[in-house]
Amino acid sequence: MNHKSACYTNCMSRTRVGIIRGGPSEEFDISLKTGAAVLESIDRALFEPFDIVISKSGEWLLEGRSRFPEHIIPSFDVFFIALHGTYGEDGTVQRLIDRYNVPYTGSKAYASNIAMHKILAKEHVEKQGIKVPRHLRISSADTEKVHTHVNTIRELFGPHYFIKPVASGSSVGIRLVTNHLTLLSEIESSLQEYDEILVEERIVGREVTCGVIERFRDETLYALPPIEIIPPIESPFFDYHAKYSGLSIEICPAKLTYEEKKNIEAAAKIIHTELNLSQYSRSDFMLAKDGLYFLEVNTLPGLTKESLLPKSIHAVGSQYGEFITHLLTDARRYACA
Repeated sequence: MNHKSACYTNCMSRTRVGIIRGGPSEEFDISLKTGAAVLESIDRALFEPFDIVISKSGEWLLEGRSRFPEHIIPSFDVFFIALHGTYGEDGTVQRLIDRYNVPYTGSKAYASNIAMHKILAKEHVEKQGIKVPRHLRISSADTEKVHTHVNTIRELFGPHYFIKPVASGSSVGIRLVTNHLTLLSEIESSLQEYDEILVEERIVGREVTCGVIERFRDETLYALPPIEIIPPIESPFFDYHAKYSGLSIEICPAKLTYEEKKNIEAAAKIIHTELNLSQYSRSDFMLAKDGLYFLEVNTLPGLTKESLLPKSIHAVGSQYGEFITHLLTDARRYACA
């Protein structure tokens, strides 16, 4: 039997799926919940799922037993990557799996790395004519120049600022600065935690997010309905607490004009394509008086019960389990092509 015939036969049989969750990132707990939701909803008539937890120290546990990744990876037909943040969305685990030519859900290693790097992603997106907030990158190596950076930031944009880790998700490590007098101390504090940070102007407007799915419902790139996010009063922005406390108001579909809706969906598609992402992604925006601003893109958006992407999937009459089946079968079919 030749390679393509063997691949086709294997693709049609019951599939061994490794669901990878946890990981050595600040989003460990959320990743556990995403993976648990996938395990609960996966179609067991089609797939044979196995729970793979990566501990915070990087240890791989297959069904609770410690194993080396090189012993685990070759034994599976496909992986569902339910990791978030470092190791999962920066291309690390993808590069590891690629060594064994096993397919997996989500974007490839290089695209993941670019997309997670907030500055590089913004540079790519801005080239496509999509607005991005004014921003400045500062690294821990620039400690002696922080005063100069602060003066530059004050001159270029303000009076309110966001300080963000260059590569992080779930709003982990984000600081909102509403007084330029505290900007210096906030930057210095952030640099004690992260090697690189991004200082970005605060865009005032409506926060919206939009997911896209490849090869879904007979469309090459299918745009899900945008969701408007309104954080609770006690949260000054859509921070980690607002994301997962269940207190934020998430309007799906968002109440937008036809033109606003189409612009957001078009921008999400452009971002997905420009960054060479695969299968699915979710882009975050601010809809301001002077137009739409891109904030960041999620290559492995959360899939917990509180997460945004499942809400938009339900809004178009689809089911969570159907989405999981689509990603897994699509990943295998793409690998077999």
